[in-house]
Amino acid sequence: MPRSVNAVASRARRKKILKETRGYFGSRKNVWTVAKNTWEKGQQYAYRDRRNNRRNFRNLWIIRINAGVREYGMSYSEFMGKIHEKNININRKVLADLAMNNPEAFKAIVESVK
Repeated sequence: MPRSVNAVASRARRKKILKETRGYFGSRKNVWTVAKNTWEKGQQYAYRDRRNNRRNFRNLWIIRINAGVREYGMSYSEFMGKIHEKNININRKVLADLAMNNPEAFKAIVESVK
């Protein structure tokens, strides 16, 4: 009995990866083994950088909140400590947005925790 290899599924798998690697430089786009390795490495970078992106945004929000509260004579750590004491549950993303785009509302929050 002949060996069954299911060439249709194998080719479909390869085509899927080669479609993902279109636009890559040199043999990274059309040589199966090189393209597969390149694609896998790209997936690792994407996974890692989704986490780094969250880290970077949190850092940016902290910087913006700190700049906003410095105008009212407080530091970031003082402000966050007092905001937790008063049980005001606003996350850093929203606080940073208020500090930048709506200073009156941010001032009201700062005054309420002082």
